[in-house]
Amino acid sequence: MTASKKEAASQQPAPAQPQNDLEAMLAAARPGGAALTPASAVAPATPEAGAQGPQRCGVIAIVGKPNVGKSTLMNALVGQKISITSRKAQTTRHRITGIRTRGATQFVFVDTPGFQTRHSTALNKSLNKTVMGAIGDVDLILFVVEAGNFTLADAKVLSLFKPGIPTLLVANKLDTVHRRAELAPWLKGMQERHPFAEFVPMSAKNKGDIERLFGIVEKYLPEQPWWYAPDELTDRSEKFLASETVREKLFRFTGDELPYTSTVVIDKFDEEPSKHHKRFMRIAATIVVERDGHKAMVIGEGGERLKRISTEARQELERLLDAKVFLEIWVKVRSGWADDEARVRSFGYE
Repeated sequence: MTASKKEAASQQPAPAQPQNDLEAMLAAARPGGAALTPASAVAPATPEAGAQGPQRCGVIAIVGKPNVGKSTLMNALVGQKISITSRKAQTTRHRITGIRTRGATQFVFVDTPGFQTRHSTALNKSLNKTVMGAIGDVDLILFVVEAGNFTLADAKVLSLFKPGIPTLLVANKLDTVHRRAELAPWLKGMQERHPFAEFVPMSAKNKGDIERLFGIVEKYLPEQPWWYAPDELTDRSEKFLASETVREKLFRFTGDELPYTSTVVIDKFDEEPSKHHKRFMRIAATIVVERDGHKAMVIGEGGERLKRISTEARQELERLLDAKVFLEIWVKVRSGWADDEARVRSFGYE
C-alpha cells in the first residue's frame, strides 16, 4: 500500500525533557564498550524528505520478547499506525515493514513478532521463523527491552543475534522507571551480556525521544539509493491492514479471556463506485476461533461484543483507508487450526 504522509508530517516533535541526572548516570555506567546515549543527547534529524546530499537507506529490525512495546515504537517511528497494538502478548504475528523518509535518509523498519518460547505449535514455529528471517539480513537491530528489566525470554531473543550486525539496546518504557539510580548497574550488566553499539534509554511514547532516535540510527545506514517512494509508509496491502485492524479490536475487547490462537481472514475486500463518497469499500471478515465457547465469547450477550468489535474496526478502517467502509464480520470455529501447518499457511502465516 502507498499511504499518505499527511499524518506523519503533522506530528511535530515535543520539546526535549531535561535528563541531566540520566546523562550523568550513563556516563558513570559506561564500561568502555558501548556508547551510552540518552535520547536527549542526540541532535534531531531533519524531518523533511528530499534534502540535498547523498542518499542513505537501510533496514532496521525491531526485535524483542512479546509485549515490550515494539509495535508502539514502530508506529511512532513511521508516524502513522501500521502495526497493531494491544495489552495482550503476542499481538504482532507478521513481519511488517514501516518506511520513513527524512532528509536524505530512508529508514526501513521491520516490526517482528515477539519470539515465542512457551509453546511449540505450528503457529509459534511460523512466528519464530519470521523473527529469524528478519534479523538475518539487516543493517541494524533495535533490541527492545523494558528499562531496568531483563528476563529469560529477553535472553533467548538476544542469543539469536549474529555477530557483525550492530545492535542498539533500546531500554523502552523509561517513563515507568521511578528509581533512575538503579539503571546504571543494570546498564553495566547489559553490556556484559552483549557488545551493544549503543544504549538508548527512552520511551516510545515520548516524541522527543523518537525524534532523537532517528539521529542515532541514521549513522548506521549505508549510502545507497532509496528503495521506496518518499511518501510510502508500508509495503503491506490495505487488505492486510484490514485484517490486522479487526484482529486488534478482537484482542482489545476480549482481553485475556480469548486464547491468542484466534485469527482473522478477509473474505472480501472490494472497492465499489459511489455517488455519495469519493471512496467506498465493502469488506467481509471472518474471525477464526478454536472452540464453540470462544465463539460465544467473541459474539457476546445478544451479539453486543461482536458489534463493538465491528464498529471500532470500521471507524479505524475509515480513517486508515480514507473511505466509507461497510464491514461485515462473522465468527467460525476451526478446531486445532494453530497446530495444523497447512491451515496456518492458508491463513496467511509464513
